[in-house]
Amino acid sequence: MKIILASNSPRRKELIKLLDMDYEVKSAQIEEINDLSLSHEELVMDLAFQKATAIFKDHKEDLVLGFDTLVIIDDLILGKPKDEEEAKHFLQVLSGKTHKVLTGCAIIKKGFSKSFYTKSLVTFWDITDEEIDDYIKTKEPMDKAGAYGIQDHGARFVRSISGDYFTIVGFPISRVYQELKKIL
Repeated sequence: MKIILASNSPRRKELIKLLDMDYEVKSAQIEEINDLSLSHEELVMDLAFQKATAIFKDHKEDLVLGFDTLVIIDDLILGKPKDEEEAKHFLQVLSGKTHKVLTGCAIIKKGFSKSFYTKSLVTFWDITDEEIDDYIKTKEPMDKAGAYGIQDHGARFVRSISGDYFTIVGFPISRVYQELKKIL
């Protein structure tokens, strides 16, 4: 049985190496279906499950890990920005405030599936428009939920975190490891 990471995220591809397990990466190219009747916690787990299921259907003898990350402030989900203008808006909204980051994980193998989420809180310093514009020029915000990467240049805006740092990056390593120990 192989472990398959159902993700195209460069960050997740790096972090899965820390599990010291053999794995493959298969990109889950799906049209994400956001069921708005779900809570944020249920939604992030459902999106992770959609991604894992998309890969598992062709790899029934393997174990598949799917992930999704949501950035939420004032009950508003900030996904990946569609353009630089939206990235700037997201960062302005996050400036000087605390937001929630949820990462959902789905683990699927023959006869078994489990979904769970982890949660962290992130507080930003006040950010000037000039700082935001300079950050957007790095192109980092464009493929990240909430328009920032805590592991990259976006780290300079983070005043504090409460919870697991790796939840914010999008791969809660310790929780995934603990869950895998139970089933492998």
